[in-house]
Amino acid sequence: MAHDKTLTPDQFAARIESGMTLGIGGWGARRKPMALVRALLRTDVKDLTVVSPGGPDVGLLAAAGRVRKLIAPFVTLDSVPLEPHFRTARQGGAIEFEEWDEAMFLWGLTAAANRLPFMPIRAGLGSDVMTTNPRLRTVTSPYEDGEELLAAPALRFDAALVHMNRADRRGNAQCLGPDPYFDGLLSEAADRTYVSCEQLVDRFEGPPQSLVVQRQNVAGVVQAPNGAHFTSCVPDYERDEAFQRAYVKAAAEPEEWQAFERRFLSGDEDAYQRAVDTFREENQ
Repeated sequence: MAHDKTLTPDQFAARIESGMTLGIGGWGARRKPMALVRALLRTDVKDLTVVSPGGPDVGLLAAAGRVRKLIAPFVTLDSVPLEPHFRTARQGGAIEFEEWDEAMFLWGLTAAANRLPFMPIRAGLGSDVMTTNPRLRTVTSPYEDGEELLAAPALRFDAALVHMNRADRRGNAQCLGPDPYFDGLLSEAADRTYVSCEQLVDRFEGPPQSLVVQRQNVAGVVQAPNGAHFTSCVPDYERDEAFQRAYVKAAAEPEEWQAFERRFLSGDEDAYQRAVDTFREENQ
């Protein structure tokens, strides 16, 4: 097929190099491109700068020592307020962390998507964010109001990783859930975007605004059923709370985490999904 951009998870991972800046889509423990993250764990890529509304994507990469710097408004599992591996990395000083307000994050992505150096906003003014993040600057309105505003710098990435409900082989991708999060902006803010999807389709059904990722921004498409697991991918499936509890419990003890890695993360994506099926059968 002309313009067929389909890749296997490992073919995708081979395109990611150490030292890159990655924007990772989804939101907390919702519609994260976990199959792509797991593929990265099977490589030796390291020293990554990760920009993400963080969840277990950040946690797994941090636990494996792959993250040098994180830019995020939060790192959560939603029903568990703070991602456990992020907590450990942050408290131990293992990663550099640049915290952004959610509105700042939105407008930093908007600036990058529009190829602007920054966006003037009010979010963050009057708070300690200017103290904790010395990279931030203010600008003065050139108009008669003369208002001082925060200049949210553009958040540009080498590559964006997003997970969608449906995609075609050319790189168009569709969100069927109630919220696209920032995934469309992430794809436009990146030099190139990699999409994983629940299902490859030849034709899309639904409103045109559900096509949040366009093919001109996409370098590769990976078909990955259950590829957001253990996060949700509504309406295809909800978050796997039982598995998330096991993940959090294992993260608390080094020996338990090593056993978790051996069981779930030592093989390829197919092996992971088989192990998840077995876990589900054991916990019914």
